[in-house]
Amino acid sequence: MAVLAAAVLTACGGGGYHPAGPFRPLPEGAPPEVGPPPSQTAPAPRAPDQPAEPGAGPAAGDPNVVASGLSVPTGLALLPDGSAVVGERDTGRLLQVFPDRSPARELMTVAGIDTAGDGGLLGLALSPTFVEDGLLYAYVSTATDNRVVRFPIGGTPNPVLTGIPRGEVHNGGGLAFGLDGNLFVGTGDAGNPALAADPASLAGKVLRVTVFGAPVGAGPVFSRGFRDVTALCPSVADQKLYATDDATGGPDELNAIVEDKDYGQPGSDPVIDFPADQAGLGGCTASGGTVFLGALDGQRVHVVPLDPSGAVTDQPKDLLTGQYGRLRTVVLDAQGALWITTSNRDGIGTPAADDDKVLRILPPTSQGSSQL
Repeated sequence: MAVLAAAVLTACGGGGYHPAGPFRPLPEGAPPEVGPPPSQTAPAPRAPDQPAEPGAGPAAGDPNVVASGLSVPTGLALLPDGSAVVGERDTGRLLQVFPDRSPARELMTVAGIDTAGDGGLLGLALSPTFVEDGLLYAYVSTATDNRVVRFPIGGTPNPVLTGIPRGEVHNGGGLAFGLDGNLFVGTGDAGNPALAADPASLAGKVLRVTVFGAPVGAGPVFSRGFRDVTALCPSVADQKLYATDDATGGPDELNAIVEDKDYGQPGSDPVIDFPADQAGLGGCTASGGTVFLGALDGQRVHVVPLDPSGAVTDQPKDLLTGQYGRLRTVVLDAQGALWITTSNRDGIGTPAADDDKVLRILPPTSQGSSQL
C-alpha cells in the first residue's frame, strides 16, 4: 500500500503540479492499529450543506485558497516536494494539498480516533528522516487516551507514546521535532488543572521523547503547568522552542519552553499573551526572529517580532483579520509562504459553503505578497 501511495503522490495533482523534490514513503510492515478497525469507526455522514469532497470549489478565484471543502483541517505537514499533507480533525482523513491549487488527493484515513469534545486528529509532523523512511507522526485522541502514532502513507499507525490523559476539553495536540532531533509533544490538562502540576502525569505538559517514543533523560516530562498546548514551534534564530497555551476564554499565552520549568507557578511570565477576543491560539511557526500564531477566536494570524534573546521587540501585527473566519494551524514553507488552515466547521464557527479551507499566503514583508 505504501509503495502504491508513493506512485500516486509523485504524480501530477491534476492541474500541472510538478514536485520540487522526492517523496518516497516506504512500507513498515503491519504494526497494530490505533483503535478499532475502519469498519467500526467510519466517519459520520457529512451535513447536507457540507461539500462532499475537497477541491477548489466556489473559492477557485481566491489566490490565497489552495483547497476548500475540508472538515476541520487541523494537522498540516509540508512534504519535500513542496506539497502538504493535511489531516482532518473530525474524520481522520489525510489529504495531499498542492501549492498550485490542483485538486486535493485523499491519501488514507487514520482509524480509531475519537472526536468527542475537542478530540480527534490534532497534530502532524514529518519524521526528521522522512526522505529515507517515509514516516508521518500524528497526535490523535482515542476513546481512552491521547497518543502519538507513526505510520507510512497507506500504512497502519504504530503507537509511539500512549496514555496521555483524555478529556472533553484541553486535549492538547502540539507536535514538533526539535532542533536536537527529538520529538516534543504538547498536551492539555484534560479539564483537570491538578494534572498539569502533577509531575507524574503526562497531562498539561510539554513532553520530550525519541523518534521511538523513549524518554530522553530522566523521563518524558520536559516542562509542566500548562492548560492546553495546542501548538509547538522550534526557532532556529534563537535556538528556542515556543509553545501556545490555550486557556479557553483567554488570555492565551506564547511561552518559551525551558526544561524543568513549571509554567503554572506565579512569575512564569509568558513571552506574550492575548486577551480572549484575540486568542484561541491553535497554530505556531517561527522563522527569522518572528513567530506566527493562528488564532481561532481572534480570527487572525498574529505576527510577533522577537529579538535574539526571545523578547518581543514591537507590537504584534495581524494578518487576515476576519477574512476567513477561525484560523488554526500555521506552517511556513521554504519559499516564505504561510500555509494556514481554517476551522469554521468545528461547531463554534460560522462556515461558508466552501469551508473549511487551506490557505497559502505570502506575508506582507515578502515580495509579491498576496492580498491581505
